[in-house]
Amino acid sequence: MTRLFNDPAAFADEALEGFAAAHRRWVRPVTGGVVRAAATPAGQVAVVIGGGSGHYPAFSGLVGRGLAHGAAVGNVFASPSARQIHSVARAAHGGAGVLLMYGNYAGDVLHFGQAAERLAADGIDTRTFAVADDISSAGPDESAKRRGIAGDLPVFKAAAAAAEQGLPLDEVLRVAERAGARTRSFGIAFSGCTLPGADHPLFTVPEARMAVGLGIHGEPGIGEEALPTADEAARLLVGTLLKELPEDVADAAGQRAAVILNGLGSVKYEELFVVYRKVAALLGEAGVEIVDPEVGELVTSFDMAGVSLTLTWLDDRLEELWRAPADTPAYRKGALGTPEQAPVTTQVQDTAVPAATAVPPASDASREAAATVLAALDAVARVVDAHADELGRIDAVAGDGDHGIGMRRGSTAAHRAATDAHGLGAGAGTVLARAADAWADKAGGTSGALWGMILRSLGTALGDQDAPDARRVADGVTEASAAVRRLGGAETGDKTMVDVLVPFADALAAATAEGLSLTGAWDRAATVATAAAAGTADLLPRRGRARPHAEKSLGTPDAGAHSLALITRAVHGALLDH
Repeated sequence: MTRLFNDPAAFADEALEGFAAAHRRWVRPVTGGVVRAAATPAGQVAVVIGGGSGHYPAFSGLVGRGLAHGAAVGNVFASPSARQIHSVARAAHGGAGVLLMYGNYAGDVLHFGQAAERLAADGIDTRTFAVADDISSAGPDESAKRRGIAGDLPVFKAAAAAAEQGLPLDEVLRVAERAGARTRSFGIAFSGCTLPGADHPLFTVPEARMAVGLGIHGEPGIGEEALPTADEAARLLVGTLLKELPEDVADAAGQRAAVILNGLGSVKYEELFVVYRKVAALLGEAGVEIVDPEVGELVTSFDMAGVSLTLTWLDDRLEELWRAPADTPAYRKGALGTPEQAPVTTQVQDTAVPAATAVPPASDASREAAATVLAALDAVARVVDAHADELGRIDAVAGDGDHGIGMRRGSTAAHRAATDAHGLGAGAGTVLARAADAWADKAGGTSGALWGMILRSLGTALGDQDAPDARRVADGVTEASAAVRRLGGAETGDKTMVDVLVPFADALAAATAEGLSLTGAWDRAATVATAAAAGTADLLPRRGRARPHAEKSLGTPDAGAHSLALITRAVHGALLDH
């Protein structure tokens, strides 16, 4: 378990601060993460990687010459927000564009995609690429849905080495695509990880058993088998990966492969070497030539006891890039020339677009409505805090168990930002907009992106000038429902928050059309939301981290749907009081 921490909510920020202080020869801190200590050379594509905390040395430990130019770092097991990614990318940009790279998780896809749009609006040419190497998370016919695990490293390395050679942005992207298409990973675990401040792991494995097909966010495996010996584990890992070769590799014999045996946190180096001894022998028997193998902790999951094997099938070009030198805090290979000297600093460089302290003009009616909005956000924060453990437990059935933590971070930050804006005299629209940005920044992950969109849609509908009425609020909720579906790609039946948001929005619109007051209409719609959330227990997830563990979730409601239903009822209470 994670034993050394102060406030669990501050763990990720404090870890990043300490990392930057310890490795200032390589990196300097900026808002949202770190970048190389020396500026990106003019005309060189900047490769910016990122993801949640809890995976060190991914992602901050891979920043340095020959590898990433910057890393955006989110909260524990939560993607960085679009604003954090945008900030890091602006600091890393050297004039030749930015390639954003990350693991294929819904929250990362949403936030990195939004950041790319913001960078493009700034005039910075930007591309994105999601690593999807875990063969246990989807079949070959759905490879685009696979999650990214330890295959992040060879794919990041290939793209970054190509950027170091001065290739243009689209060519660097093509290298990433080639490396991603030729990378496969598979893992096993013997116990789950325990997050800072938690008193139990995210999942447990029965005595003398192991979980097969692990994730790196504390997700349980897709199956269980008897606890193996080291040689048996090696046979399972190698045999599974050799069953699925890239489309353009007909036979493993005669092929070259970059090999990574990755420890997840509690399987130590000597154990890994015992396993690797057999991995190397088995690959040799299959006729595979191993190129520059890596054995160690490269993409971790706090204290998870587990191991994964990654194979990147090399051609001449990919081998050149895999062998290319690199010099980062956690990954070094070959020799590079004398680095450009950079000023040493431990001060965080604020590269984000500054948040305005002044607020736009607002009417008296809108400022009065802002007080109700603030009360509603206070009710949201309180109900989330009261149910955070329950939400985590529900999420852990088939996901990673962090939904309650993320919702608590987001709702608390949103209420704090709204309080500040209200104190400055902001109208309802601005209060909601400030709350939206704060929720997305502090929560990260899928829920952070979606709740940021919900609050922003409501804020846009209410504005700062007119007195909100029931119909306008209902229109804002309807737009929020549509925006969440556009952004996240989920529809009703996928076992997500959309299964509650859509019927809630429809019921609210119908009730206000009948002439009910906002309080009465919201009450009716909240009742519909509660029933819809309970109904998700009978659904199988078709999206998100729970999808590979679909059968396990039967009988349990979706955590995001349940939290939304709780929130709708809490907001009704605030409306009654105001």
